[in-house]
Amino acid sequence: MTALIAILLFAWMIGGAILAIQQTDLLQAVVGFSLVSLGAVGQFFLLHAPDVAMTEAAIGVAAGSFVLLMAVRQLGRQEDKDLK
Repeated sequence: MTALIAILLFAWMIGGAILAIQQTDLLQAVVGFSLVSLGAVGQFFLLHAPDVAMTEAAIGVAAGSFVLLMAVRQLGRQEDKDLK
């Protein structure tokens, strides 16, 4: 059962990474980043490392997403396609 949950969490993380990479809307890219971090929290709990999971939840999900959301707020939601 634990292996199935681990595989589902890995699929969750891969889906979030693909979402973050493919989006031109930066707000949706931040959501993808947050999904990857939440998947990592679940993986750490499965590995019996609750201290690392709580740290990842506090810093990776909460603080990281907050910083990126403030950057999106300052820079705008859409990615600039003129830069190549």
